[in-house]
Amino acid sequence: MIALIQRVSEASVNVDGETIGAIDKGLLVLLGVEQGDDEAKARRLRERVLGYRIFEDDAGKMNLNVQQAGGSVLVVSQFTLAADTKKGMRPGFSAGAEPSEANRLYEVFNDACRETGIQVETGQFGADMKVALVNDGPVTFWLQV
Repeated sequence: MIALIQRVSEASVNVDGETIGAIDKGLLVLLGVEQGDDEAKARRLRERVLGYRIFEDDAGKMNLNVQQAGGSVLVVSQFTLAADTKKGMRPGFSAGAEPSEANRLYEVFNDACRETGIQVETGQFGADMKVALVNDGPVTFWLQV
């Protein structure tokens, strides 16, 4: 399971011209699910994403996680994160989980985040989404479990 996280001052996701999720300060989480991923990996990735200290403290050091910084998360499914790009000029997607399982684990991840009390906004699994963000920093990290 893969999370590409970006520290944002704002982010939103639109489907068919309608905003379905939006946050101010927080994390945009692009979430990819691979074959063999399970609920344990989804929960472990939640711990890593929400615990990752990438927000500045009073001294200007990256010492705070998203909850300590008073932020929210916007989680968007992104199957292309599971792409094999090692050779050729076209990505392969055989490592990605089947859509029904990927959707299930996407929801497990979202629910696990909500269990912590943090505000969670989401995209729409499988939809053609338009994601807008203002990357704060820029700060972007790839987390994988």
